[in-house]
Amino acid sequence: MKTHFDELLDFPCHQTFKVLGLAHEDLTDVVVTCIQSHAPGDYAPTLKPSSKGNYHSLSVSVQVTSKEHMETLYVELAKLELVKVVL
Repeated sequence: MKTHFDELLDFPCHQTFKVLGLAHEDLTDVVVTCIQSHAPGDYAPTLKPSSKGNYHSLSVSVQVTSKEHMETLYVELAKLELVKVVL
């Protein structure tokens, strides 16, 4: 992954990850479990349903410690079956 996070951010810092996924009751749990496996902590994500209710947008603030840590979170979240896009 070729990113410039290290040029743009001072680590450690808080980064909000926006995860767009299928409107499934397990989406929040699956995303938080994935994040906790790479950045242990208590998370209070915000969930917004799409206008038609087919998708959910989940925002989670995570303390990242390095460029590699941030890249790992993006990659691992994108691998989740219920997740369509990670911003």
